[in-house]
Amino acid sequence: MFTGLVEELGYVAALEPIGDGIRLRIAAETVMDDITMGASIAINGVCLTVVDFDAEGFALDAVPETMDRTSLGALDVGSKVNLERAVRAEDRMGGHIVQGHVDATTTISKIESYDDGSWRYHFVLDADTAPYVVEKGSITIDGISLTIASLDDTEFSIAVIPHTAEVTTLGSRQVGDLVNLEVDVLAKYVERQLRLMGQVNK
Repeated sequence: MFTGLVEELGYVAALEPIGDGIRLRIAAETVMDDITMGASIAINGVCLTVVDFDAEGFALDAVPETMDRTSLGALDVGSKVNLERAVRAEDRMGGHIVQGHVDATTTISKIESYDDGSWRYHFVLDADTAPYVVEKGSITIDGISLTIASLDDTEFSIAVIPHTAEVTTLGSRQVGDLVNLEVDVLAKYVERQLRLMGQVNK
């Protein structure tokens, strides 16, 4: 489990094809402090398992299921990635409950800048994701815990402060870029229960 508070910007040091999957080698510093084999680390919001590490970084395997459902296939050597280690029981929950299980990908439709140095990012909202997205609710974009600022039938937006843009991949994102989405897990459980009780259709 994660909180959506990015600890570090790492970068892809190498990509090694393994059949229809890939092995990602990530250069990092902060998340290396207590790294172990089998540890869970979120890469742009995708929970993956450490399969190898050395003084410069670590490696993780992304299987075809992960490649099909996330934006990891769009990464190149040198791509910056958001990194977060799994939360510990004694940590502060500064973001929200994030599983690292990507629900969908979407694209950035518009970026607006403001005089105070902040930004408003707009994202395409598809019909499958829409039931779980609410104004002022939480959403995870590339592993970043964010608040939905506005919402309509076709898109949603988030407000981004300068600090978030500086310490995450959002600062280098452009219109048309593909990002990973994870909706609030509580919304998914509520929808599932209501559907089983016959109160919603899907």
